[in-house]
Amino acid sequence: MRSNVMDEVATIMRQAAAEAILPRYRKLLAGDVEEKTPGEVVTVADREAEQIISPRLAALLAGSRVVGEEAVATNPSLMDGLDEGRVWLVDPLDGTANFVAGSSAFSVMVAFLQDGRTMASWLLDPVSGQLSVASRGEGAFIDGVRVRASTVSLSASECRGSVLTRFLPEELKEQFQAGAARLSEVLPGAKCAGVDYPSIIQGTQNFLMFWRLLPWDHAPGALLVTEAGGHVARLDGSEYRPSDQRPGLLIGQSREVWDTVRSTLLKGRAE
Repeated sequence: MRSNVMDEVATIMRQAAAEAILPRYRKLLAGDVEEKTPGEVVTVADREAEQIISPRLAALLAGSRVVGEEAVATNPSLMDGLDEGRVWLVDPLDGTANFVAGSSAFSVMVAFLQDGRTMASWLLDPVSGQLSVASRGEGAFIDGVRVRASTVSLSASECRGSVLTRFLPEELKEQFQAGAARLSEVLPGAKCAGVDYPSIIQGTQNFLMFWRLLPWDHAPGALLVTEAGGHVARLDGSEYRPSDQRPGLLIGQSREVWDTVRSTLLKGRAE
């Protein structure tokens, strides 16, 4: 993707964070938060950030349309046709529950799809200002510096990462946990994909396993990790596509780590 478009998207995201999110960080009023679905909250910051981002993205590229998390909550049919044409995916405030709790683990994320393939992505940490970007075939960058995930060989007992079980069916939790017990350390995750995905490149986690796959949660980070040399695929080994919301996604800092963690987790399922 052209560098001027990459830069403009980043500018739009920073503006949304500055205008709608950061002024409310640790200053939310009771009326600023509501339950969107059972167990999931949304804030006025989510909605206002998306209202800032969406029209500006649509104006960047002719014929493009925007699919934002909050707009989809109101009109689910916006999800139709993600494999067609130019589509912007927007998560205006990933990690909303963290934001409400006063934690700094939240993010603004955008991905650009062309006929269903993720071509570019942006993950912004509003508090630190860290910006992670990726462009298909052109690499991954954090704050302008090209980054690569570690290729160090690891055994299962050396692999440390997150197995996100919140949306995992109850009948599978015990089976996955049995496999996870063979790994070095299993973490709960940051409850923010915009934090968890960059952690694979930064080396604080070697792998991630997600069950629920909303496209705005995973398209940005999946491209970032892939362009940094990591491996992202469904648990059956098939390619990840944002339009396909069948559950189960595994991310590894390398293909070797991906294979090791997958076989270890699935051993638990087989017992």
